[in-house]
Amino acid sequence: MDFKDSIKQIAERIEKLKDNLQTEEATKNAFILPFIQALGYDVFNPLEVLPEMTCDIGTKKGEKVDYAIIKAGEPIMLIECKHWQQDLNLHDNQLLRYFNVGKAKFGVLTNGIVYRFYTDLDEKNKMDEKPFLEINMLELKENQIEELKKFHKSYFNVETILSSASELKYTSELKSLYANEFTIPSSDFVKYFTRQVYDGVITAKVLEMFTELVKKSLHSYINDRITDRLKSAIEKQEKSEESKEDKEASITETHLPDGVVFKSDDGAIVTTQEEIEAYYIVRSILRDCINRERITYRDSQSYFSILVDDNNRKPICRLNLKSPTNIRLTFINENKKEVHNKILSIDEIYNFSDQLIEAAKKYS
Repeated sequence: MDFKDSIKQIAERIEKLKDNLQTEEATKNAFILPFIQALGYDVFNPLEVLPEMTCDIGTKKGEKVDYAIIKAGEPIMLIECKHWQQDLNLHDNQLLRYFNVGKAKFGVLTNGIVYRFYTDLDEKNKMDEKPFLEINMLELKENQIEELKKFHKSYFNVETILSSASELKYTSELKSLYANEFTIPSSDFVKYFTRQVYDGVITAKVLEMFTELVKKSLHSYINDRITDRLKSAIEKQEKSEESKEDKEASITETHLPDGVVFKSDDGAIVTTQEEIEAYYIVRSILRDCINRERITYRDSQSYFSILVDDNNRKPICRLNLKSPTNIRLTFINENKKEVHNKILSIDEIYNFSDQLIEAAKKYS
């Protein structure tokens, strides 16, 4: 089994078992040790994976870090573990203390689901306050798996990891900053754009007005980009054929019937214009409670799903629009059961605004 498959298998294991793990020790055994093993280290060999390594801190003796990854007799990575339901924000200071008295270049704080990787980019031999890499095993991304692979025993190289750590850290912080500004634009952010289009004095009243304008403009710009990409995809689908020499390097295009925007090669999945319109209705309803960039859709043979973060484990609702006599809007309740609501047209989706908002808030 290759590295990617091993990591994805652990993610599936977490989803199945987490609700049955009541202790930190159970979290270690079920989630964290398999993770360390997937990185190529022998968890049964204390010369590679040393449990309960002593990290004396000043006059405080006997402090122990949960696991230390050892190479050539020296720790290269310290791993501090918590129960899978623990908030890691409450425990990073503990890892910081261990890191400062040890020789390891990397520290990992984890609850078996979220893994935060730290080093000393800001000040040599002192662990940074913020991780340069954070991975949620239940929301894995392909690029994160590639970064994680650098910690595998076969590829581990301090300089290689550090060369990308700085870029990872600041890219993550910038993305977080963008998200915050899109949701609630700061006064400095608003003033910067206001000065480009407004010649008058920026009073408190003017700032208040432009704060809303900037917010709306940002959202409108993002929606326009999404619409342009959708239109582009539709135009490609409508091409009847491509030249023979291009067929091997591109997706085969087929002419689509009226009202259809996508059809899978085998014809099993058909996405209609009405489904896309329903998707935009839901996005409009949720515009004030969750970043609309996070709202996506997936079509299948059985239903059209509207999700958060393109994640099947984060459903907002499902739509059945294929049968004109049995149009349904479906929610997934807390017991993971389907709750069907019959509607006459997609316009009636607005009647379920409260339920849609409630479903989306779980992920906001």
